[in-house]
Amino acid sequence: MDLNKKRITVTGGKGFLGTHLVRILREVRGFQSIFIADLPEYNLRNIGDIKRMFDGHRPDIVIHLAAVVGGIGANRENPGKFFYDNAIMGIQLMHEAHLRGIEKFVTLGTICCYPKFSSIPFKEEDIWNGYPEETNAPYGLAKKMLLVQAQAYHQQYGFNSIFLMPVNLYGPGDNFDPKSSHVIPALIKKCIDAIENRDNHIVIWGTGKASREFLYIEDVVEAIILATEKYNKADPINIGAGFEIKIKDLVELIAGLTGFEGKIKWDKSKPDGQPRRMLDVSKAKQEFGFKANTGFEEGLKKTIEWYISIRQTK
Repeated sequence: MDLNKKRITVTGGKGFLGTHLVRILREVRGFQSIFIADLPEYNLRNIGDIKRMFDGHRPDIVIHLAAVVGGIGANRENPGKFFYDNAIMGIQLMHEAHLRGIEKFVTLGTICCYPKFSSIPFKEEDIWNGYPEETNAPYGLAKKMLLVQAQAYHQQYGFNSIFLMPVNLYGPGDNFDPKSSHVIPALIKKCIDAIENRDNHIVIWGTGKASREFLYIEDVVEAIILATEKYNKADPINIGAGFEIKIKDLVELIAGLTGFEGKIKWDKSKPDGQPRRMLDVSKAKQEFGFKANTGFEEGLKKTIEWYISIRQTK
């Protein structure tokens, strides 16, 4: 599929991932017909706004990135909102896209779709082998229902909808709000705040024993573009870097890169979340040639440098 000849709508195009995807499609790839569907112009929980978006944009392809997301704390405080908002946006968008006969619908799922105790590395065929980790289950299941919908519509209507499951993303432009941020921006902010405030310690949730996998933002953009161009199957596809790091080691790495030299205290009364996360990424390489290219430490340095530069302008 030659994307340069298509009209592409990116939902959530003003968000962290959407901003990078839209920039690369326009400035790097030189695509002309890229449209954004995001708040406040479009509330994608509202079917009227969805229909208005389709009428105005007339897309050939929809890349659905819009989501309500957050770390463990945000998931625990908003399980109903995270379930409803993510499910209703995706279900209505995909159904309307099917009714209008668009050529392709690309859904960004999540690693949170996987069962809590999946074998490592997570393989796509294991996605139904158990219930997701409790703190983010409503979010993960809402996204998982979009996989069910995509496969059902593919089977009954021949609708071309693909489902990509990325690991935790990070990079410049990430969300650094402590109320809703994920682990990497939260840790970077904690360390830099502590340096500026001359604090002698930081407090981290959990035990540090859990592991996570992380993917640099420009790498996931490349994966999305490749999959949109080349992948047309109903089977879900993992998008990751193929490594895991324990939270304890991650904290020490970020502390070193930011220059924080104080103590690290663990609040073991708070949850670790899923015990381990690492994806089998072989299918993405096999199906559309994706492989992450950004080294983890390199990506962290770029993210820290961006965050420090933003703080200095405020």
